[in-house]
Amino acid sequence: MPQNLIEKIAQTHALDLPAGAPVHSGDFLRVRPAHVMTHDNTGAVIPKFEGIGAARVFDDRQPVFTLDHDVQNRSQVNLAKYERIEAFAREQGIEFFGAGRGIGHQVMCEEGFVLPGTMVVASDSHSNLYGGLGALGTPVVRTDAAALWAVGETWYQVPPITRVLLEGSLSDGVSGKDVIITLCGRFNSDEVLNHGLEFVGPGVATLAVDERLAIANMTTEWGALAGVFACDETTLAWLEVRLEALEGEGRNRGDLTAERLAALRAAPPIADADAGYRQTITLDLSEVRRGVSGPDHVKRMRSLDQVERERIGVHKAYILSCVNGRADDLSAAARILDGARVAEGVELYVAAASSEVEQEVRRRGDWEILERAGARFLPPGCGPCIGLGEGLLGEDEVGISATNRNFTGRMGARSARCYLASPAVVAQSAVAGYIAGALEDSTADLPGALTLHDKDGAEPDRVELLEGFAGSLAAEALFLDADNLNTDGIYGKDWTYQDGLSPQEMASHSMENYDPQFLSIARSGDVIVGGYNFGTGSSREQAVTCLAFFGIQCVIAASFSETYKRNAFNNGFLCIDCPELVEKLRRSFPDAVPTRRTELEVAIDFAGSTISFDGARYPIQPLGPAAQDLILAGGLEPLVRSKIA
Repeated sequence: MPQNLIEKIAQTHALDLPAGAPVHSGDFLRVRPAHVMTHDNTGAVIPKFEGIGAARVFDDRQPVFTLDHDVQNRSQVNLAKYERIEAFAREQGIEFFGAGRGIGHQVMCEEGFVLPGTMVVASDSHSNLYGGLGALGTPVVRTDAAALWAVGETWYQVPPITRVLLEGSLSDGVSGKDVIITLCGRFNSDEVLNHGLEFVGPGVATLAVDERLAIANMTTEWGALAGVFACDETTLAWLEVRLEALEGEGRNRGDLTAERLAALRAAPPIADADAGYRQTITLDLSEVRRGVSGPDHVKRMRSLDQVERERIGVHKAYILSCVNGRADDLSAAARILDGARVAEGVELYVAAASSEVEQEVRRRGDWEILERAGARFLPPGCGPCIGLGEGLLGEDEVGISATNRNFTGRMGARSARCYLASPAVVAQSAVAGYIAGALEDSTADLPGALTLHDKDGAEPDRVELLEGFAGSLAAEALFLDADNLNTDGIYGKDWTYQDGLSPQEMASHSMENYDPQFLSIARSGDVIVGGYNFGTGSSREQAVTCLAFFGIQCVIAASFSETYKRNAFNNGFLCIDCPELVEKLRRSFPDAVPTRRTELEVAIDFAGSTISFDGARYPIQPLGPAAQDLILAGGLEPLVRSKIA
């Protein structure tokens, strides 16, 4: 059967597939990624690694450590943590890049660890960025990182794939950042939630690699798990320049070699011509205008000319981060700031994405232009983007930023307001003292169109069950009729950091922020049926384990936060997507209540990949052996312990 690009890359990295079995969306796989990057959170992964009984990493070339988040913190506590991470890397023979080298995602690309057609993961949500170079970049949680260190593998469920068809070319002064915030603003109702995205079409060839990296990076904020551009001549030319630089300096430690580059040129990884996709989004790049996202929400986006008319004053401006801290970004800002000064009362903060980027900007003479204009420089790293170090937003201040997130309180005080825009717009706003930089008037409507593709209507796949795995599960459906039920609602912050609670105590706090009546309504043995994007919010594992300790057998939902699902399977807890069942329940019980006993049985047939409910049968994604292994073992850590043993 034909495959799209993401399916092909997943197949390349899958382990123990049946002979001739093609990988497709929905498949649970055991995978061995080419690399796993961890940053400052390496300090939290090390005890997980040691706690599962591992002494040596499985493959010392697979992990990469980069210190980038809290690099301005010179406290003894933080310096000691950094020293422990470096010592562990040295002991294990792992590639290590210390504070000041740059943001991990940028370093991974510069150092040749990201190649087209490879799967590269990181315990950071912006690993989507690797898709700008044609790799399947996707985030994992810390438990996955520890498992990858120990046995070289983890699990992956191939997501539904959306094709993003780009046509035309960008107008002068419009950037890749404008493309992605336009997409986030135009399709802002979870159209691509937990999807993989493939960017295709004639417009792709008009985009430089830096623009592709920016677009891929913020597919995270759009809600996607990956955003991949196919390898083309632009990609290969960029890699050739990188190879020359690495070999010329004698520091080629990654995977980029002349042989690998020749192989990519001979057979670049691309989707089959007749590959299947869940949907297609079409965007004419010539219709994209400069835009602004915010405040407080990435998907709240307007054209810049509309915002400029409001003359929104700014206190701080930022040109930095893994989305827009590259050389061309800083040079674009320098062109605007050349001969100008930052407005009185405005602070402009600049940080290169890496030490190499900073050197290049200095070589161009643009660093000096930024300095003359009044920019305040920070070391290469994340810094204000993650709310750490110098330059955070104060109470009631307004910021304009070339970063990727503007959530309330992320870059400083909760009362502050933050807007996102391209580096050029940030620079122009810093000079004007208010959000500015519109090139022309634009129409009120954002460009873009969405086309859904028909499902093939095939019968659900039958699954071979592993020895010991139950073939069915039946229980009363407990209906929680809510979309975007977040992890704080499932397990509140008042208990999240109380590590000494027993399983029974954790269970007693289940859902109390969502519905105080939950504990008096729910019963051990129930199956919860939830709405769309179940488990959104923070990555706290207790939002999974409290339900397991309560006795909930599994959660069925229309869709899940992917982080919640990863935490669930990593703890041996079953999550099943079935939007048709949720819609059936909403028709049956239109008067929504937070928690409802349906008095109806839901029956799951794992071998037949179906759910039966109230006389009807609904298909579910096959629960393959990789997922069954996790449930049987009780989670990823016990499974890894057994492999080590």
